[in-house]
Amino acid sequence: MSFRARLLNFWLRHVEKPTLRRMADAQGLRRRLEWSARMFFHAPRGTQMQWQVLEHDGRRADVLEVVPEELSSTAVIFYIHGGGFIFGSPRTHAAMAAALGKRLAARVVMPRYRRAPEAPFPAAFDDVRVAFDGLCASGVPARQIVIGGDSAGGALALALLGQLLADQADLPGAVFCFSPLTDLSYSGDSFRYNSEVEAVLPADRAAQMAEMYLQGHAADDPRASPLFANFAGAPPVWITAGDTEILRDDARRMTALMQASKVAVTYIEQRDLPHAWPIFHNILPEARQTLDDLADWIRQQLPQAGGN
Repeated sequence: MSFRARLLNFWLRHVEKPTLRRMADAQGLRRRLEWSARMFFHAPRGTQMQWQVLEHDGRRADVLEVVPEELSSTAVIFYIHGGGFIFGSPRTHAAMAAALGKRLAARVVMPRYRRAPEAPFPAAFDDVRVAFDGLCASGVPARQIVIGGDSAGGALALALLGQLLADQADLPGAVFCFSPLTDLSYSGDSFRYNSEVEAVLPADRAAQMAEMYLQGHAADDPRASPLFANFAGAPPVWITAGDTEILRDDARRMTALMQASKVAVTYIEQRDLPHAWPIFHNILPEARQTLDDLADWIRQQLPQAGGN
């Protein structure tokens, strides 16, 4: 582990995690992450970003299009941001998405979905599905799309994949997740065993977050908790998580489910890296290495995905 990773873990455990534990106001959480993203997360030079509207079946979805300075790939990264279904936005995660897009010389499309508690389940899932269908309707073949997401965005990415399979719809070329949330019943052992060593997420706030999002809906709905979906016939999937995360077993159990369904799944577990660490690519060498490794994997799945 790098010296920077140790410093980051110390700061997260002693500053950010206690702040997340104290803050109960969704607007406050949103403002804090938006401010932090502007201060600390920076896209590669030459990146262009603009809002677009995608349409499908009479519905519209706002997406942030992130285009690298050198664009040569026909692949498109469809990236879904995390934030517990409550905070975060395409803007807060755009720098990381841009860093991946640069590596692949590919554009990234990031859906803006409605957040809880103002818009509970299944609003976020519905918005993501409209955006994906709209991207396909715009002329991008599904097989050229790579779906990705982190944390709650990973939940939405995997839930989208599960629903596409259930609907026998056109499938993406590949799917990846950073520290995905896959089970809103929080039944994984790591949720208890790692509650103290987890660097970012306060385990004692998770039930409140789930209540704000589900508002009485069943936690085992596969559109909310993709651990309960059927992934037989899925394209290749790549998942990474840290061994000290409370969501570690969400990733492990999802990997086991994929393996049981004969899906070509790659799982990489890192030692004591914080939740969704690639977002810290500006300061963390391990984050940059993870993005490098992911880009290499995507090139193996989609030969048209180029870049450096």
